[in-house]
Amino acid sequence: MSAPTPETDETAGTGGTAEISDGARASLEALRTEIAKAVVGQDSAVTGLVVALLCRGHVLLEGVPGVAKTLLVRALAASLELDTKRIQFTPDLMPSDVTGSLVYDARTAEFSFQPGPVFTNLLLADEINRTPPKTQSSLLEAMEERQVTVDGTPRPLPDPFLVAATQNPVEYEGTYPLPEAQLDRFLLKLTVSLPSRDEEINVLTRHAEGFNPRDLQAAGLRPVATAAALEAARAAVAGTSVSGEIAGYVVDICRATRDSPSLTLGVSPRGATALLSTARAWAWLTGRDYVIPDDVKALALPTLRHRIQLRPEAEMEGVTADSVISAILAHVPVPR
Repeated sequence: MSAPTPETDETAGTGGTAEISDGARASLEALRTEIAKAVVGQDSAVTGLVVALLCRGHVLLEGVPGVAKTLLVRALAASLELDTKRIQFTPDLMPSDVTGSLVYDARTAEFSFQPGPVFTNLLLADEINRTPPKTQSSLLEAMEERQVTVDGTPRPLPDPFLVAATQNPVEYEGTYPLPEAQLDRFLLKLTVSLPSRDEEINVLTRHAEGFNPRDLQAAGLRPVATAAALEAARAAVAGTSVSGEIAGYVVDICRATRDSPSLTLGVSPRGATALLSTARAWAWLTGRDYVIPDDVKALALPTLRHRIQLRPEAEMEGVTADSVISAILAHVPVPR
């Protein structure tokens, strides 16, 4: 057989790249299907978690108690071949309980570092707003820099690293609102709502048939996505093209929040970057290698809702972060 021509080599390389991308997309679609074995409904929250994985971002899940926030993250962990740990945030939790600390070893007469649960791939920070701000802030460096500094020594965290934090609505007793600096570190804020009547009947039926939320392996969940597939997917997302018009559209949306009379705090440039990143991930998940305005609109609410701050008088009038963003999306001109 004769040697292939350069054109044949290029075509084969392109096909191979496309096959890798398609395989990675199939793995992440299987991930969504696998999570559905344990969690009824909540499709938007599941999709948000997948988008965060693709963007190397962190997720804040908010909802009233009992809507399967923790189960959702545990199901994600069970569907991935990644190391995972859980921290139950409580009022008496200390920063060293999260990051780790230096421990004196009497045998060697030296201090050694004992890593905390943050040294993992997927960290479930359960009820993060039930611990005081001092402990909440212990995650800031880990989330932004992907490292933990103890006694002046930086220690890198594993890759991938994702914080999936759950919180109850801030109006609930015993909660400490997250500071703006920490909220801005979360790529997405996903609202986990109460199920519909049919979905709630489905939940009860599953439990009546023996479903045990504490034993996901018995429920049939298995790892369907590897770290290699996730890395291939991230590379494919990074190759998703963005036109100048789309970049301008994202900027116009974020700048409009800074001029809104209902807000005291608009979206920062970090928020604009986050919106572009999540829109690229959504475009790739839907099978395109370029971003369109609908991708931006689809991810605007979960990406921006926690990055703005309402005026007190607007809150009294019933204005919400989602309603402000929705109004801005309706008025900002869409590129053609």
